Amino acid sequence: MYGLFHRGGTLASVALALVLVGCSSTSLNRAPVEDRASAPAKPPAVSATANLAATPAVKPPPGFENAGKPGDYTVKPNDTLIRIGLENGQNHKDIARWNNLDNPNKIEVGQVLRVIPPAAGDAPPTAAVAKPVTNSAIASTPLAPASAASSAAASSSAPAATPAATAPVSGSDEDLGWIWPSNGPVLAAFDESKNKGLDIGGAAGDPVLASADGKVVYAGEGLRGYGKLIILKHNSTFLTAYAHNQTLLVKEDQTVKKGQKIAEMGNTDSDRVKLHFEVRRQGKPVDPTKFLPSR
Repeated sequence: MYGLFHRGGTLASVALALVLVGCSSTSLNRAPVEDRASAPAKPPAVSATANLAATPAVKPPPGFENAGKPGDYTVKPNDTLIRIGLENGQNHKDIARWNNLDNPNKIEVGQVLRVIPPAAGDAPPTAAVAKPVTNSAIASTPLAPASAASSAAASSSAPAATPAATAPVSGSDEDLGWIWPSNGPVLAAFDESKNKGLDIGGAAGDPVLASADGKVVYAGEGLRGYGKLIILKHNSTFLTAYAHNQTLLVKEDQTVKKGQKIAEMGNTDSDRVKLHFEVRRQGKPVDPTKFLPSR
């Protein structure tokens, strides 16, 4: 009995061993299994083209292609059309017209504006073409005496035309005949980095006079730091500015004469009653005392 049991146990042990070996060999040859439930899901691949399409296009500011060109100005933070006109020696209305601005109060940083007349060079060629036509008409006149008289008249009128052509160019400092805009004392002298003009003292209501003949290109209080302001354009070179007034007596586009009362002194946007007076040469502030007569 014991022998049979021993043999049976041995056979069972062998069978169990064979089963274990079979299981072990099966597990060694099994392909690795990925646990997808525990692995993080990968996002679907997106092509570069799809990314570009999804990114909204940034619209460049108007006129950006002209940045840096002569006669063009790039708008900076806190700029207004009035300030741009003052700093470039131009009427803000002209700048709005040259740039076809529907709303002059709406300009954006980075926008490029033209600050010189766009058609300034068109007039001379047109005038030059008209002259040969007139001469040919005179040459076709059949009467020789009349033709000679016409030639003599033309030659005699030629010298007179030369001074007329040069007259507009003569807008120099001396020709303007500058006068002081106020009789008060100078409170602060010109300093290119700190004070772009003269500060002249006085009492509230004192007269403020036009320093030279000119045209009002701005009258209002839309320029921060200047209070109630008047800007006069005297010629293609010079502007003058009169700031901190309490009352403005002229309007935009009005022509004024040297010595005309254009405002009353005040303290708008200022810590005291005074006139801040600037002279701008092609938009650049210059020392007014270099143009004003000595006291």
